[in-house]
Amino acid sequence: MLKKLLLLPLLLIVVAIVGLNLWGLSHQGTHEPGSDANVNPDANRVVMVFGATGSVGDSLLKTAMADPQVEELHVVTRRTSPRIDAGVASGRITLHMHSDFTDYTALEQVLRKTNTVMWGLGTTSIGMDDDTYTRIHVDFPMAFIRDWLTYAQTVPRSLHFVTGMGTDPEGDQHWAREKGRTEREMTRYAVGNQLRTFSYRSGFIQPASDTINAGHTLLMWLLRPGHLAVTGEDLGASMLEISARVNELPNGSLIDNADTVAYAQAYHQRMNTP
Repeated sequence: MLKKLLLLPLLLIVVAIVGLNLWGLSHQGTHEPGSDANVNPDANRVVMVFGATGSVGDSLLKTAMADPQVEELHVVTRRTSPRIDAGVASGRITLHMHSDFTDYTALEQVLRKTNTVMWGLGTTSIGMDDDTYTRIHVDFPMAFIRDWLTYAQTVPRSLHFVTGMGTDPEGDQHWAREKGRTEREMTRYAVGNQLRTFSYRSGFIQPASDTINAGHTLLMWLLRPGHLAVTGEDLGASMLEISARVNELPNGSLIDNADTVAYAQAYHQRMNTP
């Protein structure tokens, strides 16, 4: 009897994981990379990364650093990290120490020539008041888009915003509504401005491969069959691939984990990388 009681929680966990993976398989995979894509080699010539000191942004930065078509890589941040410092020392990264994320006029010269923005700036809603959460996830990115479109001169240009699985502008939870509101407002601002915006409704995002631990590996193993998990590097690769395919996905497209994996695979095939 005792053994059965001990096994019951484990059985319930297994059933829950299987159920989640089955849900993921049946509900994800909206976009498929075209086989005859129009790839613009200049689409990612100048890339800007936000949130590069966090685990998601660090992975995006690592991917952009490795892309030979990225000629200029700019990081906008309040503080640095070992990867940023190494990139600055090697000349690969241009660092912009920035304090007010509602005003980007100081970056005018860079914004004029930026092609791709990878926005990994964000924080958990746990323990955070609603006003602060809105400021970070709505006010910051929307202020950036307004200033970018004021100065932008180079095309093509695209912005990639990490929202998260469960984002819903009509949802019950504040974080889901606010991120969904940003998705909609970004799309609206981009119309008629030669900008494409993409929102990545990712599940678990594994940190960069050189920073992972056993727990990250276990979560990937458990959740990846149903596209509930994706590596941060694949997330970055999919952003760069979607940017390069300038005529494939329209402004405002929502990208789930299955889409991310598909476009990351297309990126690796095109770049001949593992």
